[in-house]
Amino acid sequence: MPVIFHKMHGAGNDFVLFDLRHQEFGLDSRRAGMIADRRLGIGCDQILVLRRARDECHAARYEIWNSDGSPAGQCGNGARCIGLYLRKNGDIGDEDFKLESPSGKIRLRSCPDGEFEVDMGVPQFEPASVPTTLSPCDGVYQLDSPWGVLELGAASMGNPHALLVIGDLSDSAIPEKGAWISTHPAFPEGCNAGFAQLENRASIRLRVHERGAGETLACGSGACAAVAILRRSGKVDDVVNVLLPGGQLVIKWPESRQQLTMKGPAEYVFKGKLNG
Repeated sequence: MPVIFHKMHGAGNDFVLFDLRHQEFGLDSRRAGMIADRRLGIGCDQILVLRRARDECHAARYEIWNSDGSPAGQCGNGARCIGLYLRKNGDIGDEDFKLESPSGKIRLRSCPDGEFEVDMGVPQFEPASVPTTLSPCDGVYQLDSPWGVLELGAASMGNPHALLVIGDLSDSAIPEKGAWISTHPAFPEGCNAGFAQLENRASIRLRVHERGAGETLACGSGACAAVAILRRSGKVDDVVNVLLPGGQLVIKWPESRQQLTMKGPAEYVFKGKLNG
């Protein structure tokens, strides 16, 4: 039987969403990769699968598949798209609501401007939590590379992130560097590799090579990790505009022991049916 899907994006980070609360569809890594293929499938950065929540206090539960068929632990842009879908579907109103994500429970808020704000959790910096086999010195990791020694920050937002601060985001080597860092053995589970250019204490520009998906127009958890790493080292304030190729996210982190929040857009593109 055909299965209904929904194409959505958050700041250009695009998704195929399957609501499997009321329809059946078997998804594995092979099929996920075929669906995400932009030439032979529907095409997307990640696939979102919506299921009934285990806890009735939550609006829904979801899982994330990368475009290469691998599972993902967290996706802030995807969470906002799920929020928009649930609102359009009549599952939620304007009140705050909670979702069960692969990395734990998260809370979302509908904003007056139509965007959503997501509680993304408390960033984790311990090497074992990232995880990475590297040892930091004052929060900085050094990694030998074909381009010389790279100085990185690293954090987990429910998925692993590395961050390199650079002076020019138009550097032609970023795609190659991102792919190299993302799959380096120093990150046993792989990592999302971010490249940040600081404009001032309240604004940064960011490009992210996501593990299992490649470079995307926006990475919500990557924006959160970048701000957390930079905030911890004293380079940015507690509210930061993150300018990504696909749009802007606003990240807030007032205290190191509090939840970090992310605010940004979500867009519904179209609805379709997939045969087989």
